[in-house]
Amino acid sequence: MPKGDGKLVAQNRKARHDYTVIDTIEAGVSLQGTEIKSIRNNRINLKDGFVRFRNGEAFLFNVHISPYDQGNLFNHDPRRSRKLLMHKKQIAKLQEESQKKGMTVIPLKVYIKNGYAKVLVGLAKGKREHDKRETLKRKDQEREIQRALKDY
Repeated sequence: MPKGDGKLVAQNRKARHDYTVIDTIEAGVSLQGTEIKSIRNNRINLKDGFVRFRNGEAFLFNVHISPYDQGNLFNHDPRRSRKLLMHKKQIAKLQEESQKKGMTVIPLKVYIKNGYAKVLVGLAKGKREHDKRETLKRKDQEREIQRALKDY
């Protein structure tokens, strides 16, 4: 997401721990009436979300958007699948890359940009357990180096 562009609503913090993100693409989301109001109130959870492709279209699954408090009978199903709005070439590229072994497409961030909800989806490769430990060790080492430099 470009600097100063949009208000960050939700972030999938576990994504970069569990996956190595190779490429990212910004996509719009097709929402129902009260969903955007819930998103603006930061009532969205990306934790278990993923993207699947059907008939040349991309859909966001397993993302929980809480029902809007004042929505009454107009509220939506919190875990329904939502269509992602991207160019056909972008969808084709992501679909082709996700077919490869170990690759998946996951939502990384949701933010409001020019009044519209946008999702930053990432093409990712799953990490093995030893890779996760390696990443944590590297982060700890970098933190120690920063502390040592700060003391000088």
